[in-house]
Amino acid sequence: MRHALTALPPPDGLPFDDVIDVRAPAEYAEDHIPGAINLPALSDAERAEVGTVYVRQDRFLARKMGAAMVARNVAGHLEGALADRDGGWRPLVYCWRGGQRSGSFATILEQIGWRVEVLDGGYRSYRRLVVDRLYHRPLGARVVLIDGGTGSGKTQLLPHLARLGAQVIDLEGLAEHRGSNFGGWAGGQPSQKMFESRLAQAIGTLDPARPLFLEAESNAIGKVLLPPAIWSAMGTARVIRMEVPVAARARFLTTAYPDLTDDADRLRARIERLRPYHPRDRIEGWHEMARAGRFVDLAASLIADHYDPRYASPARTARQVTGTVALSGLTDADLARAAERVMAMLG
Repeated sequence: MRHALTALPPPDGLPFDDVIDVRAPAEYAEDHIPGAINLPALSDAERAEVGTVYVRQDRFLARKMGAAMVARNVAGHLEGALADRDGGWRPLVYCWRGGQRSGSFATILEQIGWRVEVLDGGYRSYRRLVVDRLYHRPLGARVVLIDGGTGSGKTQLLPHLARLGAQVIDLEGLAEHRGSNFGGWAGGQPSQKMFESRLAQAIGTLDPARPLFLEAESNAIGKVLLPPAIWSAMGTARVIRMEVPVAARARFLTTAYPDLTDDADRLRARIERLRPYHPRDRIEGWHEMARAGRFVDLAASLIADHYDPRYASPARTARQVTGTVALSGLTDADLARAAERVMAMLG
């Protein structure tokens, strides 16, 4: 049987016991339907080998090779990941376009007696829905931006707002990046497609009658770009600005970036990236602060000489500020009180 995907999967997933992505591991790693597990019909190396034979030698030979590989791999999954599935198990299987890989996998499962369905159009049908939601339709929610200089606790305010019942999307969390030259996470970022899948899923949970809180960002968070649905809504959003003294922000940054303060080589590399934008003596001064472990002084200097001047861009200063929240510190208690004040501003 074929299953047609006419809307993005709901937050609690599709109505199947398991959604199985039978594409190669590299395809799955780039992006996949939320909640899907990867049981590849062909490994990355096998897929490349079959594709080479198909293009350069003989299509019939490639199909025969592929069929043998798929049969062996499905047998391994039946004896491994699927060994505990009972007779009532109901899976949905998909590959790139709902063709040979998912069809072959599903045929074997059907012969065992399971009620298996194949996703019509495969991953491509899902991806079209994501693109339509993020690139061709408005967001459909009233956005409120939390703005402020680097180290103002904007990201950390979001869970406090959520605890008060607000709708929030943590864009930096989805992007796995803290949104600055020093903001990369140790594990790297998801692909653009994976980021968009996460974002589309988050948007799918929104109540359009309630405001959505986002952290003010540029159109790129690290290497991933904000799609039009979000970026356009941010351009006309109400803005609440957090104002925090530089000294408090500097102290906060030393706790927010432990991966850099604990890794001298990584911190040195991040400072070097700023060399094209600053005089040599300033760069060397930052290196000296890092070597001496003067991380609060380093953070304060980076705020004053690098980040704050760049935040004073015409696009950012042109935003209409709905309200301002002044904080003397950025403890958890400070942020909890700030969240209450933000919610009160919106009535």
